[in-house]
Amino acid sequence: MLESSPPRSLYRETASGTGNYPSLAGAQRARVAIVGGGFTGLSTALHLAEAGDDVCVLEAHQPGSGASGRNGGQVNPGLKYDPGTIEAMFGSDLGSRMIDFSYGAPDFTFDLIKRLSIECEARQNGTIRAAVRPKPEVAVRTTAAQCVRRGMPVEMLDAEAMAARTGTDRYISGMFDARGGDLHPLKYTLGLAAAAQNDGARIFGDSEVLSLGREAGRWLLKTASGSVSADKVLVATNGYTGALWPGLEQSLVPVFSAIAATEPLPPAVAAAILPHRPVVYEAGNITVYYRIDARNRLLMGGRGPMRPIGDASAIRYLTDYAPRLWPALAGTAWTHGWNGRVAITGDHLPHVHEPEDGVLICLGYNGRGVAMASAMGKALANRLRGDATAPFPMPISGLKPIRFHRFWPLGVKAAILSGRVKDRFGL
Repeated sequence: MLESSPPRSLYRETASGTGNYPSLAGAQRARVAIVGGGFTGLSTALHLAEAGDDVCVLEAHQPGSGASGRNGGQVNPGLKYDPGTIEAMFGSDLGSRMIDFSYGAPDFTFDLIKRLSIECEARQNGTIRAAVRPKPEVAVRTTAAQCVRRGMPVEMLDAEAMAARTGTDRYISGMFDARGGDLHPLKYTLGLAAAAQNDGARIFGDSEVLSLGREAGRWLLKTASGSVSADKVLVATNGYTGALWPGLEQSLVPVFSAIAATEPLPPAVAAAILPHRPVVYEAGNITVYYRIDARNRLLMGGRGPMRPIGDASAIRYLTDYAPRLWPALAGTAWTHGWNGRVAITGDHLPHVHEPEDGVLICLGYNGRGVAMASAMGKALANRLRGDATAPFPMPISGLKPIRFHRFWPLGVKAAILSGRVKDRFGL
């Protein structure tokens, strides 16, 4: 499931250095070995290292090469389902923990950035979930009402307020959550890696783990040029999960999410789009999301081709949509286009597994990984340190392969086409 190399992206061009962690060479030992150098793995490594634990990270390319370094940069609260649905699914005890954790994840993330002094263009200016048609509006209002009843900093916006907040008259309503925001994801990832290393974590790039198994009572992870013997292992490979653990690859679907970026917009045009700089994602079957970055570029994302892309010409449905929202963008140059894989699970919730003693697996953020994965790192670190009795913020479940998984590329294409048709006709 690995790519030969990460794609060209705006983030890679604007990050001050992209990290250059050496590959693993020879045999090493660690108390905890982490597979994957994205938000989950690096946040876990950071919190373990801060506690004085012995931890190493093995990344197939370099930290931030996967979705953590190429996503939409939106730091959004919550899960796919409304709070009431989560409580109905998991009960009041676990359900309330899941709600508190997921909706509080942006605050955790921005506090972490401040504590570590990570320069990553972080702004906590809120998230808007926008409704174009009546059916999505009902869902947005239901979510907002449940959040307000729980005392969350959420408000409904009517069409006039949405036009003032977004600069377009396309939306009939929206939900604003003050906890959301945005950041430069690759700068953030590299900041996490540097902080973890400074606290003693060993980070190895270009070190794909080829096998994981038991040897002499410990877990042995082998790469092409070395090995790590560890007491405990965390697998945090998300949309780039392969066959490292039996059945894991079949428990999720890697879906390509694409982003297009404009040239820096003229000041007057940039000031009229999202003037207070929240982030926006549209409610519907196929989500479109966007933000204005620190350099006044519009970044617009959504589902794209189920293959790697290298420029914006491959995602014309996104670049053509922008002038419908803001006619002043007609003729604007789209200088970058890229994509990457996010992990979609069968129930659209993050999955945490403990398939054997000493092995912890966490992945499947379903496009909500910036905040959730950052916060999950602390919870995972606590569990890896031996605190298995403390209440965990997410259910720990058994591995469950998705039926007909081998047909997932066809299924994803059909789902995207169906979703776009439904959105177009308000279904």
